[in-house]
Amino acid sequence: VQLVESGGGLVQAGGSLRLSCAASGLTFWSYTMGWFRQAPGKEREFVGAVRWRSGSTDYAESVKGRFTISRDNARNTVYLQMSNLKPEDTAVYYCASGARVLTTNPHEYNAWGRGTQVTVSS
Repeated sequence: VQLVESGGGLVQAGGSLRLSCAASGLTFWSYTMGWFRQAPGKEREFVGAVRWRSGSTDYAESVKGRFTISRDNARNTVYLQMSNLKPEDTAVYYCASGARVLTTNPHEYNAWGRGTQVTVSS
């Protein structure tokens, strides 16, 4: 499976960005797609995830109500719509696939993109 993120950039606090994750490969539609982020000096943390087939989602408490994950099955793409961004959202954002359940555990994902930088200025 190959994952390619895009859409990162610099935005002011309170602004919005939409990240995309284009997926290619084998039988990914039965799996979960996740978004994670890693800020400098911090561990990678779960942001949200979506089941390809059902569309069920899960979010970290820190982003609930501000971030929304959606998917376009025809385009094999998952999106992370981020609104009301805060400086603490600054991080490299990664998409991941391969988890068999809706999970926050990064070790259950077996394919990762290279990440896209999101910087939120105050």
